Amino acid sequence: MHHATDNRPALLLAMAPGIADRLFADRHRVRLTALTRTDPYLVAHDLASPSPRVSAALAEAEVLLTCWGAPSLTAEVLSAAPRLRAVVHAAGSVKHHITEACWHRGIAVTSAAAANALPVAEFTLAAVLFAGKRVLRSAHRYAQLRAEHDWRADLDGFGNYRRTVGVVGASRIGRRVIELLRPFDLRVLLYDPYVDDAGAAALGVERIGLDDLCARADVVTVHAPQVADTHHMIGARELGRMRDGTTLINTSRGSLVDEDALLPELLSGRLDAVLDVTDPEVPPADSPLYDLPNVLLTPHIAGSLGEELYRMADQALDEVARFASGLPFADPVHPAALGHSA
Repeated sequence: MHHATDNRPALLLAMAPGIADRLFADRHRVRLTALTRTDPYLVAHDLASPSPRVSAALAEAEVLLTCWGAPSLTAEVLSAAPRLRAVVHAAGSVKHHITEACWHRGIAVTSAAAANALPVAEFTLAAVLFAGKRVLRSAHRYAQLRAEHDWRADLDGFGNYRRTVGVVGASRIGRRVIELLRPFDLRVLLYDPYVDDAGAAALGVERIGLDDLCARADVVTVHAPQVADTHHMIGARELGRMRDGTTLINTSRGSLVDEDALLPELLSGRLDAVLDVTDPEVPPADSPLYDLPNVLLTPHIAGSLGEELYRMADQALDEVARFASGLPFADPVHPAALGHSA
């Protein structure tokens, strides 16, 4: 009996320990096995000094499916993967493991950044609307008073009707935030040096400088990438231009905000903040950020978690299916764009 040639591409999983079991439901492994020649339970954590099983799989692999904690794809690693033609990243940024050697080799790269952008944008939308209603301060005050109080007088001038939201960065997440804000009666300002007036008009927002955005917005939400130009882009000058009662939301990277400049503004009560990221990533145990009534501090949970990881897995497997069918990726990563993206 003659068997038809198996034309499915060979695939190897590469990511940190424990991630694959959270990323994939049984249905994902079934689909992966149908699309590719793979052992869906073999996961490479180290490609520089791989085990014999991983080394054999790497030598055959045409596709790597990566996620958080993927090992760096150095020139040495690539030399052990002569058939490798594509990397499908089931998460956001590829900067941690895709090297110049990958681009030099002409390896096609795609990421599930679009899938990971949605929960961050949803988190941001909730933070914007809660900020408008002064939820954090009101809840804290209510717990203190435990009695009748004239809340309408306390909250005069707040609410979510025709208030102004300033979006810093028309990144994938920033654009998704703008889209989610569209049904609400809010004015949306945008600062992004890579977006012109026509691009802003297409997004339905007003393009504006960062100083003016900080001065006009009731809520400032940061969605710029972590690159050299964005380090401490929200510093003493920008914070000083914000009006009393402004809320700063950061779901991007902690380094974009100068926390040494932010802390006095928070300690005085002049500004509020929703911080899902900080610098360092976990503040010191004695940091006032944990206890201030005008700060909502969360442990970097805005991005995909729990069953939201399945959305990233679904997008990644859609891209694997395109590769297996000889089609280009629907959402490719281009090296030229990495200088001003996450």
